[in-house]
Amino acid sequence: MAYSIHENIKQASTMPADFYLDSEVFTRSAESIFARSWHFIGQSAEYPATLNAFPHTLYPGFLEEPILLTRTPEGMRCLSNVCTHRGNLLMADAGKHRQIVCGYHGRRFSLEGQMTHMPEFGEVEDFPAACDHLAQYPLENWNGFYFTSPQPAFPFSEIAEVLDHKVGFLPWEEFRFDATRSRDYLVKAHWALYCDNYLEGFHIPFVHPDLNALLDFGSYYTELYPYLNLQVGLADGATEVFELPRDHEDYGKQVAAYYFWIFPNQMWNVYPWGLSVNVLQPLGPARTKVSFLSYVWDESKLAESAGADLDKVEREDEAVVEAVQRGLRSRHYTRGRYSPTREQGVHHFHRLLSQFLD
Repeated sequence: MAYSIHENIKQASTMPADFYLDSEVFTRSAESIFARSWHFIGQSAEYPATLNAFPHTLYPGFLEEPILLTRTPEGMRCLSNVCTHRGNLLMADAGKHRQIVCGYHGRRFSLEGQMTHMPEFGEVEDFPAACDHLAQYPLENWNGFYFTSPQPAFPFSEIAEVLDHKVGFLPWEEFRFDATRSRDYLVKAHWALYCDNYLEGFHIPFVHPDLNALLDFGSYYTELYPYLNLQVGLADGATEVFELPRDHEDYGKQVAAYYFWIFPNQMWNVYPWGLSVNVLQPLGPARTKVSFLSYVWDESKLAESAGADLDKVEREDEAVVEAVQRGLRSRHYTRGRYSPTREQGVHHFHRLLSQFLD
């Protein structure tokens, strides 16, 4: 099925309802969209220096890509966690290893991914070949935050340059993961509906009255970039704001939050107190796990900052997104139109979806 979103937001219509309901389109998006995008896999501090091998699966049950991060003398690497002999998973738990050994037939690999030994293969011709070594995934480190992709359709620099430009001034080396402020939510809605809701401040006065009291909704604006966009929340009243450098393009503005959305399913919410990363795990056409990951660097600013009560805002968002998911099943709804002043981010997202799906 093809999707087309007009490039002119004033003439465009939204993604049709069947995109959010069709199980075949949902399955296809794993390869068409997620396999070709960059995904956040944790902060460097979450990979203890006492260990050197860390298995991880990108989106279990959906993309289902087994990867293995290894620490080598040259730095961290991201490898396939699948043996090149018969496809066995190599590691199930993080640990300290001198080499990677397959528990099925004993094939061995170095921590760099090179196959070093295979029992009973002495008579095999043209062995080992390049395909016998573990596949390497690109691994990008942005200020201690790791990203990878199975088959990226665009360079990571498209993301990093925007983050550097807007929030590179912050002391990212001081950000620390806070498990007490991190949690998972199950939302009974399509993952892209959750993004649609995030990508516009249009709903804030109607859905989030407490958040609306902290932000100056009239000054809320969106900036678009090729594979991410940014909503800038300006303060209204005594809310904590960023101490921006004099050479920053937003210097003089009372910025309370930078809300970055990274295609297709990540939200990087940067506040004066720290960072909340939201990662969406697609579970089905009407089921999504949302992981809130909090990284705090200045607890003293939490009480008076936007994003202080993330749980309440999340529950409000869940309620409205789940209501939309149910409403899309109506026989009388097909697709809507965009507000040119408030829904530029949603239009941008839908244009990217149609590009990657087609």
